[in-house]
This record gives sequence, C-alpha cells and structure tokens, in this order.
Amino acid sequence: MGARRKGRELAVQALYQIELRPDASPAVLQVFWEQCEAGQPAKEFARALVDGVAEQRARIDLLITETCEHWRVERLSRVDLNILRLATFELLRGGVPTNIVIDEAIEIARRFGTEESAVFVNGVLDPIAARLGVKTTTAPGVRHDG
Repeated sequence: MGARRKGRELAVQALYQIELRPDASPAVLQVFWEQCEAGQPAKEFARALVDGVAEQRARIDLLITETCEHWRVERLSRVDLNILRLATFELLRGGVPTNIVIDEAIEIARRFGTEESAVFVNGVLDPIAARLGVKTTTAPGVRHDG
C-alpha cells in the first residue's frame, strides 16, 4: 500500500476519532499519530488532510448535506461521513485527479464501511464533483498515482 492511500486511511481514522470524541485535544491526536503504524510520509499526508477537513468542515458538510437530499447528515454512518468529508476536501483542494479521489474513497469505504458504503460514497461524491465542476471522465482501467 502506498503512502498516500495509507495517509488517507489514517486521516479517516483520525476524523472518526474526532467525531466520536469532539473534545479530542491535540494531545489525544498526537497519541494517535505516535501509535499508528505508518511511515512519516503517510502520517504527514494524513495530518494535512485532517487539518484541511477541519478548516473547511462547514463548507464540506454543506456540500454533503445538499447532495444527500434524502439523508440527514446526522443519520449517516460516521465512517461513511468521514470518508465523504475527506474526499470532498480533496476535491475542493484539487491537485489529484477526480477519478483518483473517488476511487480511493470507494476503496477505503470497502475496507472500513458496510457492504453498501462503497456504492453510497460513489453516489454522493460523483454529484459533488459535478457541482464543483471537477467531474472528469477517464478511460476505464486508467490509474494515476494519487
């Protein structure tokens, strides 16, 4: 597994921890970063993602809420929600092809979510990408290092 995938997985885990413990202090997160098994590049990437999600959380949650017309954010699985937050941040930030962002989110949803998570995450991220004007089409099977 590459450092960026591992970083995304760590970021989802940290965001989930923050979600469950809103009082999570920087010291609590520091313990998480110290105890997780990953190389320094993955940890640094994960920290940057978590910080970015925190900085833009209101905008990210609004995009997710507007896209999930029939679902209230409070009712979403915390795992799915934090995968969506992470991927939405990456779509907003740019720099990684949209198809890679969505593919990575789907794979993380398969690993950490429920049986339906991957389909749900794809179904939400696709319209978010379209709304942001970053939806792209790529030939099937074409992968880029994201």
